[in-house]
Amino acid sequence: MAKESEKELSVESKLLRTKLQEGKVIFGQESVLKYLKSGRLSQVFVARNCLIKAQEDVTYYAKLAQVPVVVLSYNNEELGVFCK
Repeated sequence: MAKESEKELSVESKLLRTKLQEGKVIFGQESVLKYLKSGRLSQVFVARNCLIKAQEDVTYYAKLAQVPVVVLSYNNEELGVFCK
């Protein structure tokens, strides 16, 4: 079981790490919504403990823009550490 979740984490981690290295990451709900509305995002990553209302808003606008939303297995603190 642990190996299976480690594989999932590594796939998420690799994908996010690639985006970070490319410098193509936007942080914060307001910025993400702004970029979604203007059609300038290709994918959205959300922490697992993101506020429900914030996640609903992001998911709604992502669906309108046909942008995939990935809910990470990281909470917001772990995601912050990972992105440094």
